[in-house]
Formats: sequence, C-alpha cells, structure tokens
Amino acid sequence: MDDSKIMAGKVKKPGKRGRKPAKIDLKAKLERSRQSARECRARKKLRYQYLEELVSSKERAICALREELDMYKQWCLAMDQGKIPSEIKALLTGDEQKTPQSSSNKTAKNGKYSSSSGI
Repeated sequence: MDDSKIMAGKVKKPGKRGRKPAKIDLKAKLERSRQSARECRARKKLRYQYLEELVSSKERAICALREELDMYKQWCLAMDQGKIPSEIKALLTGDEQKTPQSSSNKTAKNGKYSSSSGI
C-alpha cells in the first residue's frame, strides 16, 4: 500500500471513484423536470389520438363488413326462394360495369368471395 494512505497505522479509505456530481441549481433541475413532464404529456396525447383514430377506422371497417354480410345473407335468402338477385345476374353475365353497386361487385370480382351461398 502507499505511504499516503497509511496514517498512524490506519488505512485511509479512498473516496468514491469517478466523477463527483456537480452541484446543480435547484431551479434549473425543477425546470428540466417540468419540461420533461410537458413532453411526456404531449407524447401521451399523440399516442392516444393515434389509438383513437385506429379504433375508429377499425370500427368503420367492421360496419362495412357487416353490411356486406347482410347483403350476402339477403342474396342467399332470395336464392333459397328461387329468385336470383339482379346483382348476381349481372356478375354471371359479365355486366359489372353497368350495375351501380360497384362495391359489392368489386369484392366478388376480386375473388374474396367466390360464392355467395357459402354463408
């Protein structure tokens, strides 16, 4: 051991190693804390806005799918009664462009629903 660390037979314990914390102004520390809290609240607000928009878009998609399902159910009921809906006739004859209901024709034309009697 070093001679500087030995004093009258006692071993001097060294202090904490590394950098000593600088004495930070209390006002500056409080201001940084407030600024950090403001930024955290702003991030939280943005996150909640994003999630609300996501939920509303999913709800709109669900409503659209339910309407489409109801339409297919009506088609099936009509076909069970021996009636062929005009939309299906248009699909079978290839007159998709002439019918005004393009959303129902697009889903059937894209192959998502190959037959309407599978419900």
